[in-house]
Amino acid sequence: MNFAGILAGGTGTRMGKTDLPKQFLSLGGRPIIIHTIEQFLISSLIERVVVAVPNNWITYTKDILEKYCPLDLDRIDVIEGGADRNGTIMNICHHIEKTYKGKEDAIVVTHDAVRPFITQRIIKDNVEGALKFGATDTVVPAFDTIVESKNGEVISNIPVRSQMYQGQTPQSFKVKEFIKINDSLTDEEKAILTDACKVYVMKKKKVGLVMGETFNIKITTKHDLKMANLMIGNISEEEN
Repeated sequence: MNFAGILAGGTGTRMGKTDLPKQFLSLGGRPIIIHTIEQFLISSLIERVVVAVPNNWITYTKDILEKYCPLDLDRIDVIEGGADRNGTIMNICHHIEKTYKGKEDAIVVTHDAVRPFITQRIIKDNVEGALKFGATDTVVPAFDTIVESKNGEVISNIPVRSQMYQGQTPQSFKVKEFIKINDSLTDEEKAILTDACKVYVMKKKKVGLVMGETFNIKITTKHDLKMANLMIGNISEEEN
């Protein structure tokens, strides 16, 4: 059984002063999060969608889902997100494990609520990659040179660009394995986590690469939102 896990637990402080968290801001006349959820609802590979939001936005989320996705409400669960990104993914995984018992082979495709331009090809490749490797990360090649600086003042390393990639989402996992690996982490290991796939890398487990798209942008700032509104009419059906 394949699930989509929509990560909408943040409030979007980098968007500046807004009345709503960034995932609920309007894109082409509809909330950003609705565009994202719809891509998973139309996928024949995804059976259920679990949306994780801040506790005080659960009712609001259910209201907009009833407005924009009335025919698919029975396929969507809305739950509370965690204190951070990894906590939100864990909440999603525990919800799946508890609510849909017996689905030992369940896969969850976790995706930022504010990446509305995900394609059906990316979803398909994530599901297939998670089945093959146990975990996948969506990336695009790094076109610019990556410069590392440990102190923020001078260069400490310049990695080989051909070996560098920029991470996007989805990141996809076998639910039970993700819970098991995460539970095995020490407090020190959990403290340095910034990315869910890093859990697997730290435990020396394989993470397969899925090629993303340059237009699979994350809407984080007001500039991103302006760009997304320009893009919304320009993404062709062929790219989906």
